[in-house]
Amino acid sequence: MNQHKFSVWLKGILMGVGLCGCIVYFAVLPDIGRSTVTAYPEFAGWYWPWQIFLWLTAIPCGIALAAGWRIAVNIGRDRSFSRENARLLHRIAWLAAVDTLYFFLGNIILLFLSMNHVGVVLISLLICFVGVAVTVVAACLSHLVYKAADLQEQSDLTI
Repeated sequence: MNQHKFSVWLKGILMGVGLCGCIVYFAVLPDIGRSTVTAYPEFAGWYWPWQIFLWLTAIPCGIALAAGWRIAVNIGRDRSFSRENARLLHRIAWLAAVDTLYFFLGNIILLFLSMNHVGVVLISLLICFVGVAVTVVAACLSHLVYKAADLQEQSDLTI
C-alpha cells in the first residue's frame, strides 16, 4: 500500500471515529441520562452535571482527532517520519493523559458530592486504563518517529 492510499484509509478511520464519537456524546449518552432520570426521578439533579462533565471529555478527543488528521496529511505527503508528526503524537499523548486524569478525578469528585455510585467509579477505571494505554502508545510512537526523523535527516545529509 502506498503512502497516499494509507493516508486515505487513516482519514476514513478518523472520520469514522469522529462520527461514532459524535453519536455517543450527543445521542447515546443524553438518551441514557434521560432514561435513567425517567426510571429514577431522584437522579434528576444529576443529569446536567454528568452531561456537562461527559461533554467536556470530548474536547481533548476532538483535538486529538485533528492532530491525527494532520498526521494523515503528512503521511500522504510522504513525510511519515518528521519532527512535526513526532510533536503531534506527543500532543496526542498529553491530551490522552489530561483527559484520563480529568475523567478519573471527575468521577471521584462526583462520588464525594453524592452524585456518583461506587460501581460507576469501578467501571470508569476500565476507561481510565484505556486512556493510559493510549497515552503510553502515543508517547512511544512519538519517540520512535522522532528517532526515525533524526535518522532520515542524517541519511539525507550524507547522500
